[in-house]
Amino acid sequence: MNLYTLTGLLNSILIVVSLIGVYAQLKTIWVRKQQNTSTGEATSLLSLNQFSVSFLAYLSFFVYGYSIYPFNHYIVWPRLTAALLVGMILFEIWRDRKTKASFVTFTVALALVCLATIGLLLGKTIADQGRYISTTLIIVISVMIAQGYYHQIKLIYNSGNTGAVNIRMSQFILLMDVSTIAFALTMGFADGWPLLVLAITSAITKLVIMYLFRWVRKSPLAKQRRSLST
Repeated sequence: MNLYTLTGLLNSILIVVSLIGVYAQLKTIWVRKQQNTSTGEATSLLSLNQFSVSFLAYLSFFVYGYSIYPFNHYIVWPRLTAALLVGMILFEIWRDRKTKASFVTFTVALALVCLATIGLLLGKTIADQGRYISTTLIIVISVMIAQGYYHQIKLIYNSGNTGAVNIRMSQFILLMDVSTIAFALTMGFADGWPLLVLAITSAITKLVIMYLFRWVRKSPLAKQRRSLST
């Protein structure tokens, strides 16, 4: 077993582990929905911006994985599963908040999944175009991830509360990001640099989110901000 296969396998395993984190976030929403009947409470402080960007990140890597040669199973199937799970979170945000923005976001996400799946079925017909599009999208999404998580970070910091945000999601995705960085390095820079850029960006944001969970528990400022919002 060479290093590429080993890191690819490890990355796939940790992506599956990260899916547990995404599911934990989804489960948190379901639990809060049972506990609260007020509109918006089940998804309180969840950034629609951040989750829509996360969805695009997973989906773009799904497209990237089937656009490069050889077809990269390590990238394709775990990312498709992750995109579908985050899509379910977007669906729950829409159901909970019933806003135009959440409806449009979920509808666009659904349409993009359909288009990406069609691209997979067409195979080599759009491989070159798909790779160009997905690579460009990954760079754009790297910037959007930084912006999206900044929005989530700002929500937590300003409120002194983590709301419906689930720390397990950040922990598991951070593990995936670290393994993705290792996997990207074994792919060679020409093929792996898009993975590298996005994984490093994502890892930094997860570290900040995880720190904020501690900050919320320990900081007098966080306590003060919580008291002001009640």
